[in-house]
Amino acid sequence: MLLIRPLVPADFDAVWPVLRDVVRAQETYALDPEMDRDAGWRLWAETPRATFVAERDGVVLGSYYIKPNAAGPGDHVCNCGYIVAPAARGQGVAGALCAHSLRVGREMGFAAMQFNSVVATNTVAIGLWRKHGFAIVGTLPGAYRHATLGVVDCHVMYRRLDAA
Repeated sequence: MLLIRPLVPADFDAVWPVLRDVVRAQETYALDPEMDRDAGWRLWAETPRATFVAERDGVVLGSYYIKPNAAGPGDHVCNCGYIVAPAARGQGVAGALCAHSLRVGREMGFAAMQFNSVVATNTVAIGLWRKHGFAIVGTLPGAYRHATLGVVDCHVMYRRLDAA
């Protein structure tokens, strides 16, 4: 059984290696590949409104954060970031994290969720987000320098949170 719960500081020992490796791969996140653990902690645990982990049998398999996408008059739309440990991919962890984040977003009073930069070559994530009701509302040509594929497009994906 998968348990999704708030992140506690001790969880970051399991979260950091996954986050570090995802960022260094330069395939999905537009973050500094040289990001250190302290910067990772600030990004993943301090800056967001909330951060959660998914665990099974006491093993952290993935994590997500939720935060306002913008400040002031844009703070009614939230943004999330998700990571899943390589050994847990294909087991429904990302889908469970997304479903949880949609519920949490509603509970926090957000009207919508937006993903600002979904790398167009990340077809697994795009399919998963579509399954959870997201639509591609824009494409940013050449907005990402993929480590192995070169310059690729990114999509902006969006969904209202009052929709079923």
